[in-house]
Amino acid sequence: MPDSPLSASPYEVLGVPVSASQDELRVAYRRMLRQAHPDTGGSDALFVAVQHAWAVIGTPEARAAYDRGNGPREAPRTWAPQPPRAPRQQSRPQTRAYGHPGGFSRERYLAMMREWVGLGEPIADPYDPALVRSAPREIRHALADAVAEENTARALTTLGIGYTVWHDVDATGRSAVADGRVEKIDHVVLGPTGLFAVQSEDWATRALVRRGDLVPEGEASGYERQPLHELAARARTLGRAAGVKFTIAVVVLPDADLDQSVTVVGRSRGITLVAAQSSVLAHLLRTGVADTPRPDGTTLFELRTRLQQSIRFV
Repeated sequence: MPDSPLSASPYEVLGVPVSASQDELRVAYRRMLRQAHPDTGGSDALFVAVQHAWAVIGTPEARAAYDRGNGPREAPRTWAPQPPRAPRQQSRPQTRAYGHPGGFSRERYLAMMREWVGLGEPIADPYDPALVRSAPREIRHALADAVAEENTARALTTLGIGYTVWHDVDATGRSAVADGRVEKIDHVVLGPTGLFAVQSEDWATRALVRRGDLVPEGEASGYERQPLHELAARARTLGRAAGVKFTIAVVVLPDADLDQSVTVVGRSRGITLVAAQSSVLAHLLRTGVADTPRPDGTTLFELRTRLQQSIRFV
């Protein structure tokens, strides 16, 4: 996929409704071009985004193609689950993996989409790009979560037989149970470099390090979540249930959304907090983080046994 379900549409970039006339589009484009120019207080990224938006919907023909779900000169887009790849001859054994990556988020997306469209109303294709783009942000975020988790899962398969991965792991604490909420860890990874809790995120914007955690750019002053600390808290909940201690909590984001490939943000009650670009995740898990404990062979076997006996999936 060339973009995220959360990415701003060309209409949103230009600040006009989908129903805008071609003349209104042209006026909005010129206005946004002036505002976005770096010489008038804008930024290079916004200036490029405005130009791209105009390239996608600036003519009636291109706009009609986009509204049908396809941008100009692009293959049809879909965020539907991808079919499993045909098995290939592997030079080494693959990672042992359990659970269904992205399954919980996809079920949540489909339930929210059915409710938004209207219960009982048929949906020919819940992943139709035009339908996805028109949905509220919360619904698109659920789909973005699923896609991010599936992408991470594909990267984890390359770790090798020395690693074990569990996807969509239940880490619901007592307070969440009382509130009727489900809390999960996207990926639990155990290997020679430690026990990792991994969360796949996609905010469709740059992530900044603020106050010992990550925040989306543009929301630094009012963002109330603490993704890394929340992940560490879920890791401790699961750790208490399984009788194990997590060493590292990693939030994974698209490469373009982090300035550095790996950033050690801090610590939370013994768990090292890390932000990582998706393309370097496998390398990070193979090499580990400096000054964090690593299990020996006997401990590794014991940790795997305890996790296998204790883990439940959402």
